[in-house]
Amino acid sequence: MNATCDTYTPDHKHLWEHLDRFKVEVPSWGFTNTGTRFGKYLQPAAAHTLEEKFSDAAQVHQLTGASPSMALHVLWDFPHGIKDVAKVRELSQQFGIRAGAINPNMFESQIYKYGSFGNPDATIRKHALDHVLESVAIARELGNVDLSLWFADGSNYPGTQNIRHRIGWFTECLAATHEALAPGQRMLVEYKPFEPAFYHTDIADWGMALLFARAAGPQALVLVDTGHHYQSQNIEQILAWLQHQQMLGGLHFNDRRYADDDLTLGSIDPYQVFRIFHEIQFYHWEHTEAKALAYVIDQSHNMKNKIEAMMQTVLTAQELYAKACLVDHAQLTVLQQECRLVEAEECLRSAFWTDVRPALRAWRTARGLPEDPLQALRASGHIERISKERSSKHKSASSSYA
Repeated sequence: MNATCDTYTPDHKHLWEHLDRFKVEVPSWGFTNTGTRFGKYLQPAAAHTLEEKFSDAAQVHQLTGASPSMALHVLWDFPHGIKDVAKVRELSQQFGIRAGAINPNMFESQIYKYGSFGNPDATIRKHALDHVLESVAIARELGNVDLSLWFADGSNYPGTQNIRHRIGWFTECLAATHEALAPGQRMLVEYKPFEPAFYHTDIADWGMALLFARAAGPQALVLVDTGHHYQSQNIEQILAWLQHQQMLGGLHFNDRRYADDDLTLGSIDPYQVFRIFHEIQFYHWEHTEAKALAYVIDQSHNMKNKIEAMMQTVLTAQELYAKACLVDHAQLTVLQQECRLVEAEECLRSAFWTDVRPALRAWRTARGLPEDPLQALRASGHIERISKERSSKHKSASSSYA
């Protein structure tokens, strides 16, 4: 069979159907003053309150049409725990932004110095579990699907912790968390190879996350953060394995030069992001019954303006996702089967090199969105306005992650 892939002319109807479905969640912590362990550079437009976070998320969605929900952090966004659910519901209604994935915090309290679910102290493990169970209840009250779990647990020096015991404690606590899930809820287990622990991390790679999720129960899946990998690691292969095992629940998006750099998506390696989207699209083309994944941005910018950086990531995600939609999977399948290497690679590359920006502008115009959302944001004077308002309102407030 003679199958080749030529340069594509984007089919607007085909792309528009995909773009209408594509949604990427923004994180509440991406709009606040954050920093590194060396310090923080404060931004006058940074959000200080939950209301301001919802307002910033609404600004991103209003101009992009792609981010109708915001991930929330329990410690930072629910300082009084489940009692704050009513306030979140009110703000969600006010700004037209759904409350998204719920993220417990098991790394900031002093009691977690030696771990949370992996802590040798059973009392501290119970404290962490109680916090996670309250997070499950918060998610259930808000009608959310996903509980997103990331742990900073690990150790810095050989011989200082019993790694096998910690595996057992994690298994027990994750199983207890899974047991509390309501029907339809998902528990997404994230991994990270290092930081803040540098000798061993309790959930250090996708294999560990997979084993923990499987042991926990059928509503537990793996969450892949595109920044949480070693240099040159093949993230698409990880996604292929997880999809093959039907264990991929979602992705956290950022870009990296080294590891967890929190850079805007595609700023370092847009081709990798395209390949990630392609791997997911290819699987869903072959398995039409596959469930949708959670696409969430996990970035906190210290140098770029926070709303601009978040919007830039959303727009880049739309563009690279659209390119992945152009891959001719039927032809690619034939080329792969016949081991026609150059033609198969060119089939992929042709989609990547296609300029989808005209199609995106047309889609935005048809949906009542600005053709150039970043330019529309700048022209509106919104950032200058909130910078002035928030600087005056919060001039005596100390910077914090909340």
